[in-house]
Amino acid sequence: MPSSNIIDPVPDRVNAPRPLAVTIGDPAGVGPEIIAAAFARRREAGLPPFVAVGSVAPIREAARRCALDIDVTALGVRDAATLWPEALPVVEVPDDHRHTPGHPTEDGARLALAALQVAIDWVKEGHAGAVVTGPVAKAQIAKIDSGFVGQTEFLADACGMAREDAVMMLAGPSLKTVPMTVHCALADVPGLLSHDLIVQRSRIVAEALCKDYGIERPRIAIAGLNPHAGEDGRMGREEIEIIAPAIASLRAEGIDATGPHPADTLFAPHKRGTYDAAIAMYHDQALVPIKALDFDEGVNVTLGLPIVRTSPDHGTAFDIAGQGIARPDAMIAAIRMAGEIAARRGVS
Repeated sequence: MPSSNIIDPVPDRVNAPRPLAVTIGDPAGVGPEIIAAAFARRREAGLPPFVAVGSVAPIREAARRCALDIDVTALGVRDAATLWPEALPVVEVPDDHRHTPGHPTEDGARLALAALQVAIDWVKEGHAGAVVTGPVAKAQIAKIDSGFVGQTEFLADACGMAREDAVMMLAGPSLKTVPMTVHCALADVPGLLSHDLIVQRSRIVAEALCKDYGIERPRIAIAGLNPHAGEDGRMGREEIEIIAPAIASLRAEGIDATGPHPADTLFAPHKRGTYDAAIAMYHDQALVPIKALDFDEGVNVTLGLPIVRTSPDHGTAFDIAGQGIARPDAMIAAIRMAGEIAARRGVS
Protein backbone atom coordinates (compact mmCIF):
# COMPACT_ATOMS: atom_id res chain seq x y z
CA MET A 1 0.00 0.00 0.00
CA PRO A 2 1.41 3.45 -0.89
CA SER A 3 2.46 5.62 1.99
CA SER A 4 3.40 9.24 2.54
CA ASN A 5 7.01 8.30 1.74
CA ILE A 6 6.27 8.73 -1.96
CA ILE A 7 6.42 12.52 -1.54
CA ASP A 8 8.38 14.48 1.05
CA PRO A 9 5.71 16.11 3.23
CA VAL A 10 8.06 18.05 5.54
CA PRO A 11 6.79 21.64 5.93
CA ASP A 12 9.06 24.44 4.68
CA ARG A 13 8.34 26.60 7.71
CA VAL A 14 8.12 25.50 11.31
CA ASN A 15 5.10 27.71 11.93
CA ALA A 16 3.30 27.01 8.65
CA PRO A 17 -0.32 26.03 9.23
CA ARG A 18 -1.03 22.40 8.53
CA PRO A 19 -3.39 22.03 5.58
CA LEU A 20 -6.26 19.58 5.51
CA ALA A 21 -5.73 16.55 3.25
CA VAL A 22 -8.74 16.16 0.93
CA THR A 23 -8.76 12.87 -0.96
CA ILE A 24 -10.03 12.71 -4.51
CA GLY A 25 -12.27 9.68 -3.93
CA ASP A 26 -13.13 7.68 -7.03
CA PRO A 27 -11.84 9.81 -9.93
CA ALA A 28 -14.80 8.71 -12.09
CA GLY A 29 -17.25 10.15 -9.56
CA VAL A 30 -18.04 13.71 -8.56
CA GLY A 31 -15.04 13.99 -6.20
CA PRO A 32 -12.79 15.92 -8.61
CA GLU A 33 -15.46 18.50 -9.47
CA ILE A 34 -16.68 19.14 -5.93
CA ILE A 35 -13.09 19.60 -4.75
CA ALA A 36 -12.45 22.06 -7.59
CA ALA A 37 -15.73 23.86 -6.88
CA ALA A 38 -14.99 24.01 -3.14
CA PHE A 39 -11.64 25.64 -3.89
CA ALA A 40 -13.34 28.12 -6.24
CA ARG A 41 -15.58 29.16 -3.32
CA ARG A 42 -12.79 29.11 -0.72
CA ARG A 43 -12.98 32.81 0.11
CA GLU A 44 -16.73 33.22 0.36
CA ALA A 45 -16.97 29.97 2.33
CA GLY A 46 -14.06 30.91 4.62
CA LEU A 47 -12.33 27.56 4.10
CA PRO A 48 -9.04 26.69 5.79
CA PRO A 49 -6.04 25.74 3.62
CA PHE A 50 -6.34 22.29 2.07
CA VAL A 51 -4.43 20.12 -0.35
CA ALA A 52 -6.07 17.61 -2.68
CA VAL A 53 -4.56 14.12 -2.68
CA GLY A 54 -4.86 11.94 -5.77
CA SER A 55 -4.25 12.98 -9.36
CA VAL A 56 -4.09 16.45 -10.86
CA ALA A 57 -5.54 15.52 -14.28
CA PRO A 58 -9.14 14.69 -13.19
CA ILE A 59 -9.33 17.85 -11.05
CA ARG A 60 -7.99 20.08 -13.81
CA GLU A 61 -10.44 18.53 -16.26
CA ALA A 62 -13.30 18.98 -13.81
CA ALA A 63 -12.39 22.63 -13.34
CA ARG A 64 -12.35 23.10 -17.12
CA ARG A 65 -15.74 21.43 -17.60
CA CYS A 66 -17.24 23.54 -14.82
CA ALA A 67 -15.69 26.73 -16.24
CA LEU A 68 -13.91 27.44 -12.95
CA ASP A 69 -11.18 30.04 -13.17
CA ILE A 70 -8.77 28.42 -10.73
CA ASP A 71 -5.13 27.37 -10.74
CA VAL A 72 -4.74 23.63 -10.08
CA THR A 73 -1.08 22.91 -9.41
CA ALA A 74 0.76 19.65 -8.81
CA LEU A 75 2.84 20.33 -5.70
CA GLY A 76 3.90 18.80 -2.41
CA VAL A 77 1.84 19.21 0.74
CA ARG A 78 4.66 21.36 2.14
CA ASP A 79 3.74 24.07 -0.38
CA ALA A 80 0.04 24.28 0.48
CA ALA A 81 0.41 26.98 3.11
CA THR A 82 2.70 29.13 0.97
CA LEU A 83 0.40 29.02 -2.09
CA TRP A 84 -2.96 29.23 -0.36
CA PRO A 85 -5.31 30.75 -1.39
CA GLU A 86 -3.92 31.51 -4.86
CA ALA A 87 -3.67 27.90 -6.11
CA LEU A 88 -5.10 24.50 -5.28
CA PRO A 89 -2.17 22.16 -4.55
CA VAL A 90 -2.72 18.60 -5.73
CA VAL A 91 -0.27 16.04 -4.40
CA GLU A 92 -0.12 13.22 -6.91
CA VAL A 93 -0.24 9.57 -5.98
CA PRO A 94 1.46 7.53 -8.73
CA ASP A 95 -1.19 7.00 -11.42
CA ASP A 96 -0.77 6.84 -15.20
CA HIS A 97 -4.37 5.99 -16.13
CA ARG A 98 -7.04 8.09 -17.74
CA HIS A 99 -10.28 8.26 -15.76
CA THR A 100 -13.61 8.96 -17.44
CA PRO A 101 -16.45 10.52 -15.43
CA GLY A 102 -19.29 8.07 -14.87
CA HIS A 103 -17.20 5.01 -15.75
CA PRO A 104 -15.56 3.54 -12.63
CA THR A 105 -12.65 1.15 -13.03
CA GLU A 106 -10.36 -0.88 -10.82
CA ASP A 107 -7.55 1.57 -11.64
CA GLY A 108 -9.70 4.38 -10.27
CA ALA A 109 -10.37 2.33 -7.14
CA ARG A 110 -6.62 1.83 -6.67
CA LEU A 111 -6.07 5.57 -6.92
CA ALA A 112 -8.84 6.27 -4.40
CA LEU A 113 -7.47 3.74 -1.92
CA ALA A 114 -3.86 4.91 -2.31
CA ALA A 115 -4.88 8.55 -1.82
CA LEU A 116 -6.75 7.61 1.34
CA GLN A 117 -3.73 5.81 2.78
CA VAL A 118 -1.38 8.72 1.96
CA ALA A 119 -3.73 11.26 3.58
CA ILE A 120 -4.06 9.15 6.73
CA ASP A 121 -0.27 8.80 6.97
CA TRP A 122 0.22 12.56 6.70
CA VAL A 123 -2.25 13.30 9.48
CA LYS A 124 -0.81 10.61 11.74
CA GLU A 125 2.67 12.02 11.14
CA GLY A 126 1.52 15.56 11.92
CA HIS A 127 1.95 17.02 8.44
CA ALA A 128 -1.77 17.61 7.83
CA GLY A 129 -4.46 18.67 10.27
CA ALA A 130 -7.29 16.36 9.19
CA VAL A 131 -8.48 13.97 6.51
CA VAL A 132 -11.48 14.91 4.38
CA THR A 133 -12.42 11.95 2.22
CA GLY A 134 -13.99 12.14 -1.21
CA PRO A 135 -16.71 9.60 -2.05
CA VAL A 136 -15.58 6.13 -3.14
CA ALA A 137 -17.26 3.14 -4.76
CA LYS A 138 -17.11 0.34 -2.19
CA ALA A 139 -17.86 -2.34 -4.79
CA GLN A 140 -14.95 -1.24 -6.97
CA ILE A 141 -12.49 -1.14 -4.06
CA ALA A 142 -13.69 -4.56 -2.88
CA LYS A 143 -12.49 -5.96 -6.22
CA ILE A 144 -8.92 -5.02 -5.35
CA ASP A 145 -9.19 -5.37 -1.57
CA SER A 146 -11.67 -8.02 -0.45
CA GLY A 147 -11.43 -6.87 3.17
CA PHE A 148 -12.60 -3.33 2.40
CA VAL A 149 -15.95 -2.52 4.01
CA GLY A 150 -15.89 1.27 3.94
CA GLN A 151 -13.66 4.26 4.59
CA THR A 152 -14.69 4.44 8.26
CA GLU A 153 -13.52 0.87 8.87
CA PHE A 154 -10.36 1.48 6.81
CA LEU A 155 -9.53 4.47 9.01
CA ALA A 156 -10.07 2.44 12.17
CA ASP A 157 -7.72 -0.28 10.90
CA ALA A 158 -5.11 2.31 9.87
CA CYS A 159 -5.25 3.87 13.34
CA GLY A 160 -4.87 0.47 15.03
CA MET A 161 -8.23 0.55 16.79
CA ALA A 162 -11.28 -1.70 16.91
CA ARG A 163 -13.74 -1.00 14.11
CA GLU A 164 -16.65 -0.83 16.53
CA ASP A 165 -14.94 2.10 18.28
CA ALA A 166 -14.96 4.19 15.11
CA VAL A 167 -18.43 5.72 15.21
CA MET A 168 -20.17 7.29 12.22
CA MET A 169 -22.02 10.52 12.90
CA LEU A 170 -23.97 12.45 10.27
CA ALA A 171 -23.96 16.16 11.03
CA GLY A 172 -25.87 18.96 9.35
CA PRO A 173 -27.26 22.38 10.24
CA SER A 174 -30.51 20.83 11.50
CA LEU A 175 -29.48 17.54 13.04
CA LYS A 176 -26.76 15.17 14.21
CA THR A 177 -27.50 11.44 14.01
CA VAL A 178 -25.54 8.28 14.78
CA PRO A 179 -26.47 4.80 13.50
CA MET A 180 -25.74 2.16 16.13
CA THR A 181 -25.37 -0.51 13.43
CA VAL A 182 -24.23 0.52 9.97
CA HIS A 183 -23.50 -1.62 6.91
CA CYS A 184 -25.45 -4.77 7.60
CA ALA A 185 -28.72 -6.37 6.56
CA LEU A 186 -31.77 -5.09 8.38
CA ALA A 187 -32.57 -8.67 9.42
CA ASP A 188 -29.24 -8.81 11.29
CA VAL A 189 -29.77 -5.65 13.36
CA PRO A 190 -31.61 -7.16 16.38
CA GLY A 191 -28.89 -9.76 16.86
CA LEU A 192 -26.13 -7.16 16.67
CA LEU A 193 -27.60 -4.84 19.29
CA SER A 194 -26.35 -5.27 22.83
CA HIS A 195 -26.20 -3.37 26.10
CA ASP A 196 -22.42 -3.01 25.83
CA LEU A 197 -22.48 -1.83 22.21
CA ILE A 198 -25.00 0.92 22.95
CA VAL A 199 -23.15 2.06 26.07
CA GLN A 200 -19.72 2.09 24.44
CA ARG A 201 -20.79 3.93 21.30
CA SER A 202 -22.88 6.41 23.24
CA ARG A 203 -19.88 7.21 25.45
CA ILE A 204 -17.84 7.93 22.31
CA VAL A 205 -20.59 10.21 21.01
CA ALA A 206 -20.84 12.11 24.28
CA GLU A 207 -17.08 12.59 24.51
CA ALA A 208 -16.83 13.77 20.89
CA LEU A 209 -19.69 16.25 21.24
CA CYS A 210 -17.85 17.76 24.18
CA LYS A 211 -14.30 17.68 22.77
CA ASP A 212 -14.93 18.31 19.07
CA TYR A 213 -18.08 20.44 19.15
CA GLY A 214 -17.66 22.34 22.40
CA ILE A 215 -20.93 21.12 23.97
CA GLU A 216 -20.23 21.07 27.70
CA ARG A 217 -23.03 18.64 28.65
CA PRO A 218 -24.28 16.87 25.56
CA ARG A 219 -27.89 15.70 25.42
CA ILE A 220 -28.28 12.37 23.65
CA ALA A 221 -31.63 11.01 22.53
CA ILE A 222 -31.66 7.26 21.85
CA ALA A 223 -34.26 5.80 19.52
CA GLY A 224 -36.05 2.53 19.92
CA LEU A 225 -35.73 -0.25 17.36
CA ASN A 226 -39.36 -1.18 16.90
CA PRO A 227 -42.46 0.84 15.96
CA HIS A 228 -43.64 2.98 18.89
CA ALA A 229 -40.42 1.97 20.69
CA GLY A 230 -41.90 -1.49 21.16
CA GLU A 231 -45.09 -0.25 22.86
CA ASP A 232 -44.31 -1.90 26.21
CA GLY A 233 -43.20 -5.14 24.57
CA ARG A 234 -46.18 -5.65 22.31
CA MET A 235 -44.08 -4.90 19.20
CA GLY A 236 -40.74 -6.30 20.31
CA ARG A 237 -38.74 -6.55 23.50
CA GLU A 238 -35.40 -5.02 22.46
CA GLU A 239 -36.35 -1.73 24.11
CA ILE A 240 -37.11 -3.44 27.42
CA GLU A 241 -34.27 -5.95 27.44
CA ILE A 242 -31.42 -4.07 25.75
CA ILE A 243 -31.95 -0.38 24.99
CA ALA A 244 -33.57 0.88 28.21
CA PRO A 245 -30.99 -0.88 30.47
CA ALA A 246 -28.19 0.65 28.36
CA ILE A 247 -29.70 4.12 28.79
CA ALA A 248 -29.93 3.52 32.55
CA SER A 249 -26.22 2.62 32.60
CA LEU A 250 -25.33 5.76 30.68
CA ARG A 251 -27.34 7.94 33.04
CA ALA A 252 -25.63 6.28 35.99
CA GLU A 253 -22.32 7.42 34.48
CA GLY A 254 -23.55 11.00 34.31
CA ILE A 255 -24.32 11.04 30.58
CA ASP A 256 -27.53 12.89 29.72
CA ALA A 257 -29.14 10.11 27.68
CA THR A 258 -32.90 9.73 27.19
CA GLY A 259 -35.15 7.17 25.53
CA PRO A 260 -35.95 4.79 24.05
CA HIS A 261 -37.82 7.30 21.87
CA PRO A 262 -40.20 6.28 19.08
CA ALA A 263 -38.22 6.96 15.90
CA ASP A 264 -41.25 8.24 14.01
CA THR A 265 -41.48 11.34 16.24
CA LEU A 266 -37.85 11.79 17.32
CA PHE A 267 -36.95 13.89 14.29
CA ALA A 268 -40.01 16.15 14.29
CA PRO A 269 -39.24 19.89 14.49
CA HIS A 270 -40.45 20.28 18.08
CA LYS A 271 -38.27 17.34 19.19
CA ARG A 272 -34.99 18.27 17.48
CA GLY A 273 -34.34 21.13 19.89
CA THR A 274 -34.40 18.79 22.90
CA TYR A 275 -31.15 16.95 22.13
CA ASP A 276 -27.70 17.53 20.61
CA ALA A 277 -27.45 14.17 18.85
CA ALA A 278 -29.83 11.31 18.16
CA ILE A 279 -28.65 7.73 18.23
CA ALA A 280 -30.58 5.41 15.94
CA MET A 281 -30.51 1.63 15.92
CA TYR A 282 -29.77 1.07 12.22
CA HIS A 283 -28.47 2.76 9.08
CA ASP A 284 -31.61 4.14 7.43
CA GLN A 285 -33.21 5.14 10.72
CA ALA A 286 -30.34 7.62 11.11
CA LEU A 287 -29.62 8.57 7.50
CA VAL A 288 -33.14 9.14 6.17
CA PRO A 289 -33.82 12.18 8.42
CA ILE A 290 -30.39 13.78 7.92
CA LYS A 291 -30.62 13.40 4.15
CA ALA A 292 -34.19 14.68 4.09
CA LEU A 293 -33.25 17.77 6.11
CA ASP A 294 -29.62 18.49 5.24
CA PHE A 295 -28.77 16.57 2.07
CA ASP A 296 -26.67 19.32 0.51
CA GLU A 297 -24.82 20.17 3.73
CA GLY A 298 -24.63 16.81 5.49
CA VAL A 299 -21.21 15.75 6.78
CA ASN A 300 -20.07 12.26 7.73
CA VAL A 301 -17.80 12.55 10.78
CA THR A 302 -15.89 9.62 12.26
CA LEU A 303 -15.94 9.86 16.05
CA GLY A 304 -13.50 8.07 18.34
CA LEU A 305 -10.45 8.25 16.06
CA PRO A 306 -7.14 9.73 17.19
CA ILE A 307 -7.21 11.80 13.98
CA VAL A 308 -9.88 14.08 12.51
CA ARG A 309 -11.89 12.71 9.58
CA THR A 310 -14.91 14.13 7.80
CA SER A 311 -16.55 13.45 4.45
CA PRO A 312 -19.48 14.78 2.43
CA ASP A 313 -22.53 12.68 3.24
CA HIS A 314 -23.19 11.52 -0.30
CA GLY A 315 -21.81 9.01 -2.74
CA THR A 316 -19.89 9.05 -6.00
CA ALA A 317 -22.96 10.06 -8.06
CA PHE A 318 -21.61 8.37 -11.19
CA ASP A 319 -24.87 9.19 -12.94
CA ILE A 320 -24.14 12.93 -12.93
CA ALA A 321 -20.32 12.88 -12.82
CA GLY A 322 -18.73 15.04 -15.46
CA GLN A 323 -21.84 17.08 -16.15
CA GLY A 324 -20.87 20.03 -13.98
CA ILE A 325 -24.06 19.91 -11.95
CA ALA A 326 -22.82 18.29 -8.73
CA ARG A 327 -23.23 20.70 -5.82
CA PRO A 328 -20.12 21.21 -3.66
CA ASP A 329 -22.02 22.29 -0.52
CA ALA A 330 -21.47 19.04 1.39
CA MET A 331 -17.76 19.02 0.52
CA ILE A 332 -17.49 22.64 1.62
CA ALA A 333 -19.27 21.77 4.88
CA ALA A 334 -16.97 18.75 5.41
CA ILE A 335 -13.83 20.85 4.88
CA ARG A 336 -15.09 23.61 7.16
CA MET A 337 -16.11 21.14 9.90
CA ALA A 338 -12.77 19.31 9.71
CA GLY A 339 -10.96 22.61 10.17
CA GLU A 340 -13.12 23.56 13.15
CA ILE A 341 -12.61 20.20 14.88
CA ALA A 342 -8.86 20.26 14.19
CA ALA A 343 -8.68 23.74 15.71
CA ARG A 344 -10.54 22.60 18.85
CA ARG A 345 -8.12 19.68 19.17
CA GLY A 346 -5.18 22.00 18.64
CA VAL A 347 -3.89 20.16 15.56
CA SER A 348 -4.54 22.82 12.89
